Amino acid sequence: MVRDKLDELEVDIAMCLHCGACVGSCPANALFLNEVLLEFGDGCTLCKRCIKVCPVGAISMIGGG
Repeated sequence: MVRDKLDELEVDIAMCLHCGACVGSCPANALFLNEVLLEFGDGCTLCKRCIKVCPVGAISMIGGG
């Protein structure tokens, strides 16, 4: 997969419910949820599964596409 260096995922922390649905859906185990925020690790492949499973739409793609 060719990946634009500008592509990244962003979390709206005001919307995030800390439900963990995104963490459980990540095939690369690249999401980490702590008491304050959701973080994306270096292993993220931008598969967008986390975007699809977030019940409140708190995760979005920003950047090149």
